[in-house]
Amino acid sequence: MPEAREAWAFLENSDLVSSAAEVQAALAKVAAQIQAAFADKYPLALVVMGGAVVFAGQLLPLLRLPLDLDYIHVSRYGTETQGGGVRWQVEPPQGVRGRHVLVLDDILDGGHTMRAIRDRLLELQVKSFSCAVLVEKILHKEKPIKADFVGLRIPNRFVFGCGMDAKGFWRNLPEIRAMRGG
Repeated sequence: MPEAREAWAFLENSDLVSSAAEVQAALAKVAAQIQAAFADKYPLALVVMGGAVVFAGQLLPLLRLPLDLDYIHVSRYGTETQGGGVRWQVEPPQGVRGRHVLVLDDILDGGHTMRAIRDRLLELQVKSFSCAVLVEKILHKEKPIKADFVGLRIPNRFVFGCGMDAKGFWRNLPEIRAMRGG
């Protein structure tokens, strides 16, 4: 079990990537884009647990449109810092067929998790698939999927805060930080 001093030391050994004010501006931008795209639809928003809970909790109150809300739980990281295989802990809910689905996630890194989510939802015959992410890592290679709505584009470093964690630490930060050397 980690101790508080370990978490504080971890925080002190990190760099600021995006301030809390920059995160709030990105949330407002994404909300406006989503609202425009779904103004005449009644989407089902699916929150990817657990990282996207902070993003969704701040984004959803900014949306002035009717929607349904549910969640899925799929992960490649767990408490590690390198991705592994996609693991479904909670599958998409019953009744997604024929729905406009908006998936909310904290980060689009390599795109493999979001691709797996999209592929599963398309198998379940959703009417349309869109995804919104708080951050997208800038990688110098092609990703298997593109996010429809992106709050911030960040360097290719291991980041935490705003729902994202590093080794289980600091999901609750209002800013986005990066591990040093990562």
